[in-house]
Amino acid sequence: MSIADRTVQTTWEGPLASGAGTLGQGSSGALDGLPVTWAARTEQPGGKTSPEELAAAAHSSCFAMALSLKLGENTTPPQQLDVSSTVTLEEVDGLPTITTSKLTIRARVAGLDDADFARVVNDAAALCPVSRLFAGAEISLDAALV
Repeated sequence: MSIADRTVQTTWEGPLASGAGTLGQGSSGALDGLPVTWAARTEQPGGKTSPEELAAAAHSSCFAMALSLKLGENTTPPQQLDVSSTVTLEEVDGLPTITTSKLTIRARVAGLDDADFARVVNDAAALCPVSRLFAGAEISLDAALV
């Protein structure tokens, strides 16, 4: 049974190198109108987004939610979580491939030591659906209490 279905449409015009796309008809409307280009993926973003940036946004927000849940279950809810994701696009066997998502987590959590925090972070990694989506890629975690 589906927990949620979300949809976004991309309308693309022109050839890959010089063309451009626009996101639209999103379930929430939050992404509607965002421009996407090949140059935003491989050169400078120039105010445009890319599938890799959107994947990084999905991973960092999903992980923050999973970690918040697991910290709450541990009776140590977070005061603040700052989670960033860097998604890397590389050429593998001649094909562009997302190879890594590096998560950097900085957390303010009262009453939690480093060992327990590491355990909860690993529990969150196993829970996060986007982490599981990236199962074929390397996912690294750099987590610290602040």
